[in-house]
Amino acid sequence: MDLSLKKASTPTLNRGYTLALAGVICWSWTGILIRYLLSNYTLMPRTLAFWRDAFVAGALFILLMIFKRSALHIEPRRRWFLVLYGVSLTVMNVTWTFSVALNGAAVSTVLVYASPGITALAARLFFKERLSAIRIVAFVGSLIGCVLVAKANDPAQWNLNAAGIIIGILSAFGFTFYSMMGKATSHRQINSWTATLSAFTVAALALFPIANIALALANNGGTLLSLGTQFDGWLMLLILAIGPTLGGFGLYTASLNYLPTGTANLIATLEPVFTTILAYPLLHESLNGSQLLGGALIAGSVISLRLEER
Repeated sequence: MDLSLKKASTPTLNRGYTLALAGVICWSWTGILIRYLLSNYTLMPRTLAFWRDAFVAGALFILLMIFKRSALHIEPRRRWFLVLYGVSLTVMNVTWTFSVALNGAAVSTVLVYASPGITALAARLFFKERLSAIRIVAFVGSLIGCVLVAKANDPAQWNLNAAGIIIGILSAFGFTFYSMMGKATSHRQINSWTATLSAFTVAALALFPIANIALALANNGGTLLSLGTQFDGWLMLLILAIGPTLGGFGLYTASLNYLPTGTANLIATLEPVFTTILAYPLLHESLNGSQLLGGALIAGSVISLRLEER
C-alpha cells in the first residue's frame, strides 16, 4: 500500500499545521517589506528579488555551517534533483513578478492562489493523496475568499489582457510545481533546510542574469548595486531575507514532511489574510466587510480540512 494513503496521526498533523501556519505568518510580512523597499529606495522588482534570494542563500549557508554542518552535504545522486527544486522556485518567483507587473497585486493574488486546487489534483495523481468532497469545497471556498480579501471582486481590478491572464495562471502552476517538488524532497528524506538552501542558491544564480537584463532594458542607469551606501536599505533587504523569506519558505517546506501537499498549499492562502490584517495598523489600510468575509472563508476552509482529518 502506498504510504501516502495512510492516515497521519494527530500529533503529526498538528506539527504540520503548526509549521505551515508559522511559515505563512512569516510570509505575510513579505508584501509589506517589499512595498516599503520599492517605495522608499531606488530598486527594481527583479533586483530586489535577486538580492532577497542571494541573502537567503548566504544567511542559511552561514547558519548551517554553525549549527548543522551535516545539512550542507548533498549526495551526488540528489544534486540534479535539488537543482530542479531550485528551478521550481525560480519559475514561481519569475511568473509571480511578471503577473504583478501585468495584472496588478489583487488579480495576481487571486490567480496564484488558484494553486491549491491544481496542487490537490497533481498530488492525487503523483502522491495518491485523498481528494474528498470536503477538500474540493475547501479549495473553492479559499479561492472565493482570496477574491474578496484581494478586492478582486471589483471589475476595475481586472485588466483583460491575454498575456497577463496566461502569466497569472502560470504563476499558480509555478506555486504547484514548487509545492510538489517540496513534497518530493520529503519522500526522498532530504533535509528541508538543505533543500531550501539549494533552491535559493539556484534561484539567485538564475535571477542574476534576469535582473541584469531587466536593468539594461529599463535604460535608467540602474545597477544591482543601486542602493549604494544606503545601509538602512541593505539592512531592510537582509531583514526581508532572513525573516519573512527564509522563515516562510523553510517552515513551509518543513511542513510538507507532515501534511498532504494540497493541505499545505491551502494553508498558504491565509497569507493575504494575515498581510491585510498586518497592513491595517502598519500601513493604515482599511478592512471592509467583504475582506473580512473573505478571510473567514479562507480560515473556514482550512479548519474544515483539519476537522476532516481527525
